Amino acid sequence: MARKATPAKRRKTPARRQAGRRFGWPGMAAIRRWLWRGVLGLVALILLWVLAYAVINPPITPYMLAERMRHGPLARDWVPIEAMAPVLPRAVVAAEDANFCLHWGFDIAAIRAAVAEGGNRGASTLTQQTVKNAFLWHGRSWPRKAAEALLTPVVEAAWPKRRILEVYLNIAEFDTGVFGAEAAARRYFDIPAADLTPAQAARLAALLPDPKGRDAARPGDFLRRRAAAILDGAATIAADGRDDCFAD
Repeated sequence: MARKATPAKRRKTPARRQAGRRFGWPGMAAIRRWLWRGVLGLVALILLWVLAYAVINPPITPYMLAERMRHGPLARDWVPIEAMAPVLPRAVVAAEDANFCLHWGFDIAAIRAAVAEGGNRGASTLTQQTVKNAFLWHGRSWPRKAAEALLTPVVEAAWPKRRILEVYLNIAEFDTGVFGAEAAARRYFDIPAADLTPAQAARLAALLPDPKGRDAARPGDFLRRRAAAILDGAATIAADGRDDCFAD
């Protein structure tokens, strides 16, 4: 029995290949090129955003926008770090990140201590908190932590330490809808941040881990003890030079 002849494969001529490119789906190589360009474009935009905030004060942050949608108008007045009582930046560093001037964005010793304690204590530096507050959303999610870990060294490389602290002090939350040291000083003590006493500055610093659950104007025993410890820490970092990167 004679075998049935199989049709010969039709070769794609240059004209047919051109038509396929014109009317069909793009090839995988083209898709990869466009995806790669998109990723590079996104990275470039983020880098420009970070570099811009080295000299431009953040007009608003993602978290502020979310809080404004939930609670209405915000209280916030940007002031340069020079217009704050010098004890305030020192108190905040003592409270949140005593080795701020010594690390490059991550405090490895604090991270090891947190791991040893089973994650029951925080290890975020002021740089990490500034990155979270300025560029990211709040919440305990791996994507947010990964973005924070990637952006922290960039901010450390692009901003002076004094600028990192200045931005932090102006965008940190001190109460519901109250952002920045100036608004906090007026909210709790009815004075500008420049006129804060050491005790008042320490109370504001003591609010930062739980700004919605603590009250600097009517402190309880815990907040008073915490503020006293912060004042001692502020004096310590002034004495041993760990405020050199931001002090006048």
